[in-house]
Amino acid sequence: MLKVDRVEKYYGNRNNVVKALDCISFDVADSEFIAIMGASGSGKTTLLNCISTIDTVSGGNILLNGENVTDIDERDLARFRRERLGFVFQEFNLLDTLTIEENISIALTINHADPSLVKERVHKAAVQLGLEDVLRKFPYQVSGGQKQRAACARAIVNNQSLILADEPTGALDSKASKNLLEIMSNMNKEMGATILMVTHDAYCASYASRVLFLKDGRLFNELLGAGKQRPVFYHEILDVLALLGGDVSDVI
Repeated sequence: MLKVDRVEKYYGNRNNVVKALDCISFDVADSEFIAIMGASGSGKTTLLNCISTIDTVSGGNILLNGENVTDIDERDLARFRRERLGFVFQEFNLLDTLTIEENISIALTINHADPSLVKERVHKAAVQLGLEDVLRKFPYQVSGGQKQRAACARAIVNNQSLILADEPTGALDSKASKNLLEIMSNMNKEMGATILMVTHDAYCASYASRVLFLKDGRLFNELLGAGKQRPVFYHEILDVLALLGGDVSDVI
């Protein structure tokens, strides 16, 4: 459902050019849960930004369900993001002046969806993510874990094709992080959500079905988690991170 084909990204000018992404190619199947890892400066966030159309590629193509996102007119990008992509950020990105219910429904509301459909989808997402009791509360009235679950609900409520998560547990404590990862795993396995998650945390990555490792803007390695116990997969991830070299503490 997602094809990244020889993507390159350059920053700077003629006298000082930095190659952030160097001919990266990979495919993501429907209902896959993929983690992207690498040391600081490896290009993982740049890659996510290019896939999400927040940034533009310098070369190559990115196709989502056969549509080349690099060809989408700038005027249509906002609608494309609302309708096709779901986002889960480290800092939640909820609007403080809206209730949890209104935050979850915002993409549907902007798209002028039928009010009865909005209510039905928000309720379904809230039940799936255990948010029924906080729908009428504001973000400042709920915990960090509940905020992040609300962000997950917002990401799936419009049946988006792809969920992009950037360090989703970065602002959570260990208990809330584990709960969120279990929820994301359930979103993938039970709801069929396709998830692409950037993380520096091997524990987080061990919940994915496949891990891609970047180094200096290139695809360094990948690991498959299918058929493996999560603790085993976790230690395999740590082994690859050690091979990346540099300051391993940045990625563990």
